[in-house]
Amino acid sequence: QLHERGALYWLLCTAFFVYIGSMAVAVISFIEIADTAGQLASLLFTMALSFCGVMVTPSALPRFWIFMYRISPLTYLIDAFLSVGIANVDVECASFEFVQFSPPPGMDCGTYMAPYIQMTGTGYLSDSSATDTCHFCQFSHTNDFLKSVGSDYSKRWRNWGIFICYIAINYIAAVSFYYLARVPKSTGEIKEQNQKTREGENLTGSSEDQQKVSA
Repeated sequence: QLHERGALYWLLCTAFFVYIGSMAVAVISFIEIADTAGQLASLLFTMALSFCGVMVTPSALPRFWIFMYRISPLTYLIDAFLSVGIANVDVECASFEFVQFSPPPGMDCGTYMAPYIQMTGTGYLSDSSATDTCHFCQFSHTNDFLKSVGSDYSKRWRNWGIFICYIAINYIAAVSFYYLARVPKSTGEIKEQNQKTREGENLTGSSEDQQKVSA
């Protein structure tokens, strides 16, 4: 999986930068002032980041706001980043990451934790035969962690494809907004725009003539 995952990770990184550019084109297509367009783009990106499942997990979101999690483009991007980056690897906890506790008298750690490990399907003990102090690691495989945050390695290409669709939507929106906001729709509008253009050219020419006379 090394070459496939490396190639997909590169595609995801490239798609992210293209997405940022497409969002900028979409917001500036119908807004004349660049600062206002930048503020709108920042607002949209902040909303996408707020509801993508990083700062608040889907299970913690109020049900009314769950639709924001599903329509956020960063939901699918981050899901793909996570699954491609860390899936299918065994977990080895560092010494400070183990949960330490004492088993009941007369039981070893393996016997005491067996029902819990069987129920959850994840985690392991550093020494299952210990009877004084148990050292338990919460995850034994990275896929267990991905499952806990709602990520799935099998959906990696699907998530990339969905994210590409958001880029296409941005460019389609940019063309549509540009046509609606900036392209004249009638003969009168065309004449008015041409008149404004000629007036601007005349003002520019008059300013240049004044500068020459002053010189």
